[in-house]
Amino acid sequence: MTLKQLIKLEDKAKEVWVISPTLHYDVENKDFAELVSVNLGQKTKYKYIVPATSMVQKNMKLYKKMYKLSNAELSENFLLLSPTEFNPFIMECAVYNASSDCIACAAPALEDSNDVIRFNKQTSKDMAKAFKSLWKKYKRTNP
Repeated sequence: MTLKQLIKLEDKAKEVWVISPTLHYDVENKDFAELVSVNLGQKTKYKYIVPATSMVQKNMKLYKKMYKLSNAELSENFLLLSPTEFNPFIMECAVYNASSDCIACAAPALEDSNDVIRFNKQTSKDMAKAFKSLWKKYKRTNP
């Protein structure tokens, strides 16, 4: 499914359940932000499960401001989970050739399928950088 097809699907939905590690699409992607704004105005119900991280907290404040929600509405629409409880929603990710022509992919973590997402070059580089940073932080050497 393409992003364009996904937008059409969400546009017709009366209820949308979102599981997001950062709320990227809802606060940073212009096309989705416009769609969410229109849908909320048309009484589409949105429910979110997100990890309780500082980035999500920041993006929830932005979400509240962008869509003019009250604290009660925000509380009703969002479920914040500890990062460990959020784990079942995480995709399996891999970074290939991080030192050269970096490619990052993701697939369902608990099933064998042919459904694989290939990330763009910048996202792949960002994922490789984050991997290396975490590896060095906790293993104290380069991967």
